[in-house]
Amino acid sequence: YFLASVISVAITQAVLFLLFGVLRAFSAVTSNVIATAVAAVPSYYLNRRWAWGKTGRSHLFKEVIPFWALAFLGLWVSVEAVALTQAQVAAAHIGHLGDAILVNLASLVAFGVVWVGKYVIFNRLMFGRALTDSVAG
Repeated sequence: YFLASVISVAITQAVLFLLFGVLRAFSAVTSNVIATAVAAVPSYYLNRRWAWGKTGRSHLFKEVIPFWALAFLGLWVSVEAVALTQAQVAAAHIGHLGDAILVNLASLVAFGVVWVGKYVIFNRLMFGRALTDSVAG
């Protein structure tokens, strides 16, 4: 789970910084949404395969929908953090590089807050051994 999260965070942070910090292609919030969506796909498959040892077809109601619901919860928390941070940075008249760094940090902290809760939910309810044992037994 940790390694899959590290990879997902690296993808999110890189895409966010590229879109908002370097290219200035979108607002911080829009860049954050795109970055989260891009990282969520490999995150799902890495967590499913590496963290919980699942292979084969995904179960829509037991795996896919709960995973995406939690991904959107993380997105919502990070969007709020990014929007708040960008408003504070704009009021402080910090340059764009500082803005981009603080936006990335806000996104990172927000996802860190959600990370532990997601682990418990994934491990106990979706992919954990207890679910596998009860289904098999």
